[in-house]
Amino acid sequence: MNVVVVGGGPGGLYAALLMKRRDPKAEITVIERNRPDDTFGWGVVLSDQTVANLRAADPESGAAISEALHRWDDIDVRFAGRSLRSGGHGFSGVGRKRLLAILQQRCRDVGVALHFQQELQPDQLEALAAEAKADLVIVSDGIKSRLRKRFADGFRPEIDLRRCRYVWLGTPRRFDAFTFAFTETAHGWFQAHAYQFDGEMSTFIVETPHDVWEQAGVADMTDAESIAFCESLFADTLQGAPLVSNAAHLRGSAQWIRFPRVTCAEWVHWLDIPRDDRGDTSTRRISLVLLGDSAHTAHFSIGSGSKLALEDAIALDTQLAAHPGDIAAALARYQAERSVEVLKLQNAARNSTEWFEHVDRYATLAPEQFAYSLLTRSQRISHENLRVRDAAYVGAFERWFAQQSGLTVAPDATAPPAIFTPFTMRGVTVPNRIVVSPMAQYSATNDGLPTDWHLVHLGARATGGAGLVMTEMTCVAPDARISPVCPGMWNDDQRDIWARIVRFVHEHTPAKIGLQLGHAGAKGATKTMWDGIDQPLEHGAWPLIAASELQYLDGISQTAREMTRDDMLRVTGEFVQAAQRGVAAGFDWLELHFAHGYLMSGFLSPLTNRRTDAYGGDLAGRAKFPREVFTAVRAVWPANLPISVRISAHDWATGGNTDDDAVAIATLFRDAGADMIDVSAGQVVKRERPVYGRMWQTPFADRVRQEAGIATIAVGAITDADQANGIIASGRADLVAIGRPHLTNPAWTLMEAAKYGYAGAVWPVQYLAGKSQLDRLIERERSTRAAAEGAPPTGELT
Repeated sequence: MNVVVVGGGPGGLYAALLMKRRDPKAEITVIERNRPDDTFGWGVVLSDQTVANLRAADPESGAAISEALHRWDDIDVRFAGRSLRSGGHGFSGVGRKRLLAILQQRCRDVGVALHFQQELQPDQLEALAAEAKADLVIVSDGIKSRLRKRFADGFRPEIDLRRCRYVWLGTPRRFDAFTFAFTETAHGWFQAHAYQFDGEMSTFIVETPHDVWEQAGVADMTDAESIAFCESLFADTLQGAPLVSNAAHLRGSAQWIRFPRVTCAEWVHWLDIPRDDRGDTSTRRISLVLLGDSAHTAHFSIGSGSKLALEDAIALDTQLAAHPGDIAAALARYQAERSVEVLKLQNAARNSTEWFEHVDRYATLAPEQFAYSLLTRSQRISHENLRVRDAAYVGAFERWFAQQSGLTVAPDATAPPAIFTPFTMRGVTVPNRIVVSPMAQYSATNDGLPTDWHLVHLGARATGGAGLVMTEMTCVAPDARISPVCPGMWNDDQRDIWARIVRFVHEHTPAKIGLQLGHAGAKGATKTMWDGIDQPLEHGAWPLIAASELQYLDGISQTAREMTRDDMLRVTGEFVQAAQRGVAAGFDWLELHFAHGYLMSGFLSPLTNRRTDAYGGDLAGRAKFPREVFTAVRAVWPANLPISVRISAHDWATGGNTDDDAVAIATLFRDAGADMIDVSAGQVVKRERPVYGRMWQTPFADRVRQEAGIATIAVGAITDADQANGIIASGRADLVAIGRPHLTNPAWTLMEAAKYGYAGAVWPVQYLAGKSQLDRLIERERSTRAAAEGAPPTGELT
């Protein structure tokens, strides 16, 4: 097998080494445009797991790399005059030039042909491949890959140029931990990422948003001036050590660049080349395969570019070995395997990138929470994973967080996890941070009366330990219903049945109970979810109203007519009367459902509000009627009881609201007197294209909380207490709504408390016998797992 590797970085060299080592008869050639010791960075970060993989793949180079590593366990966060440190992260740094030298020498030892300072023009590839009789071309020519660009129709790359500018510098200051340092200027925040990679030097990357970089005048500085500027910004961190550029090796300047996030739909491309160079006009097919930064990039804040490239090389060689003589099958398996792993890391890197792009968003947090937010920014390190790494750090943080929540915790005492701390809003204190999401049950009578189903449903989840249980959307009028069997609050009979449910919760549990009020608008008069979600009623439908004339399902749904001013006054009165009945029923909390394409959401979204009067147009106009309703309700709802507003933070459709609008909408309701925003997303128009995933709506709650300055509830695919703890502890939200897990387990909160060994959860006395058995089972499982796993492995920087 003959292989040409275009690009002599760590990934390309390692792929060449592994293939030649496995098959000494193979002809492996590496073509590199730069000199052997040119490097575009100072150090390379490798996880303990990656180092173990290198040792297994090629013990000789693995041993040499291991000897050159400078290892650390700690991460040091320097913010607001504080230094906060956590351990157990298990990473190492190695000089990039040293790593290249090791791999270059090892390639020579096994017989790989290395050609440096050989500029390969993209249109020369066919001739080179023909001359080398190549069967395979490995494209590893970096982030700006010219071959990827030439064959873009095949690889289908997407390049997302990120917001921040950064410069890659070095310093003789030797750091004993991976250090993140933050400095605020009159123009905005600058941050440094620093780590030692050998006995003498450390990498020192300085990063800031592009607009801050411009306003600070860095764009107009010479190299020497910008380096001096960075030295002054981080003088405390550098402790007198200088910053230096590797411009001499780059044959250029110490440039401030923007990070490109590279993804490729395909990693393999087939190319027809001349069969030989002796006049034969026939062709043969060869394969081009992407590797490393040519295929994908992951932001340096998670230290994974070289790691990914080296692991790509291992995976590629493994598949070629597993499919001898069948390159197509090997490459297909390589892409299938690596694309999944890379996507996981790229998603984590995206979260990390966005965190660093918006340091100003988190700079209002206390240093303790700021550092915790940084450590968990990628969502790959969870609360419990952080505890495995450094139990003392997490224990101290939980004590701090509990004290901020109003609890008194002795310095040597174990504090409750964040989700089991109380939360107070106005005159209401919920005993923990878990909310039972409003979930439509479609179990009322045809005249909107709640039934025993609602008593059991809400009562079971309150006795199951949740801090706040919410009713489903309870309709303010008969024509406000989603379906004929949705509950209402438009008459006293309904009020009295709700009061019975409220009394049960108050008498038998410490939980609070909230009433969610809403109006279905154009999404009304439909069947139940299990009979056909959003499908219109075949019989018994009622007329619908909306912000503008609208069919939710084009050609299928009933057409809602545009509301008149009289309609608005009537609906406002219905909300007010329903809220007054909620007060009489004894509810602790009120939520107004202004999301998911229902009536008020229909006013807020430009996709469903096409009015030309004062209640349409820009956001202020679109929010005018929802704010009128809110203001009227706030006036009759007791001042000591909170009101939250549920919004759709993103319409997931072209021309609709985005998270930028969500911040503005939240600010409008905050100014009107809202206490909290329940941050959901979507369901406004049927043509939406959501981006689903783990905790997929939490970033919206995070942004609204930090930028609009209002408490939030996080929702959406939050499935376990570990996720919820991370959300609350990092300040991404104040409460966490758990929906579907509560459908399958009403006692979800009590179960999670038992898993944590948290003794403060209130179990009904009738269930204590079950708790005792559960405690024994959990302890037995914990002991068995600990014995099987041994010492916990160190994690990743991300």
